[in-house]
Amino acid sequence: MPDSGSLNIFVCWSPQPRQVFECPLEVPVGSTVKSAIEQLMAAGAPEALPADLAKLPFMQPGIWGRKVTWGHRLQAGDRLELYRDLKVDPKVARRQRFKRQGKGRTGLFANRKSGVAAGY
Repeated sequence: MPDSGSLNIFVCWSPQPRQVFECPLEVPVGSTVKSAIEQLMAAGAPEALPADLAKLPFMQPGIWGRKVTWGHRLQAGDRLELYRDLKVDPKVARRQRFKRQGKGRTGLFANRKSGVAAGY
């Protein structure tokens, strides 16, 4: 049970696809996102978190799926998440999947009128 001057939060990050780490952390009231990560690093965070704090500003922090700034103040029960950069734009990936599946076999275009071009 935390004392009156501390908050319980969870810190989550994913160093690579299909691998997620979650760590409970007790931080002082009024802590920011950056100070919570620094405290986690000082406490001996797992090696999956970037060891160099200089890399952290390039990661996007968020709380419960919403982007926040590094100076955002934390509240009790927050789930602090660190997002890594996307390797592929989701729109490009969807276009590539659609191209592989074929235009006329799936989704909205499976049942088309005879004599009509695919996609219409």
